[in-house]
Amino acid sequence: MEFDTVQGDIAARSADALVNAAGTSLRMGSGVAGALRRAADGPINEEAMNKGPVDLGAAAVTDAYDLDADHVIHAAAMPHYGDGRATEESIRDATRNALAAADELDCESVVVPVLGTGAAGFAFAEGARIVCETVEEYEPDTLSDVRVIAYADEEFAELERVAEEVRD
Repeated sequence: MEFDTVQGDIAARSADALVNAAGTSLRMGSGVAGALRRAADGPINEEAMNKGPVDLGAAAVTDAYDLDADHVIHAAAMPHYGDGRATEESIRDATRNALAAADELDCESVVVPVLGTGAAGFAFAEGARIVCETVEEYEPDTLSDVRVIAYADEEFAELERVAEEVRD
């Protein structure tokens, strides 16, 4: 499916669903999870943790509270056990399961970060490639507006480069 790339703070975005770069415990600590937790201004962390732990690559859904979205989809690309490192398979599965969850919720729009590349230690360019390829290959039911987001200037430039290669 077609997708766009955007830059900025995912917690400031408006969409039917925002995807959280989660670990298997679904505890919302730092990075994307921390930004979403702080902006939600509600018991989103407690709600997420009550739905966990989940299998690596799985997704769980919570309310979005004060975020400009209806849902937060917690995509577990990072294990909260062992070495805590994301893998190509965990990033691909978490991305695919997040998109499927958005479809199951009848969402038209979703914002997806490059999963597994923060605390989970996966190289950003390769993580961006996996996320973009998975989105490109996904056959949606209701989704028509998928945006892959990066926060920092350097990461966004890399995301745009990778997205162009994937689209060609």
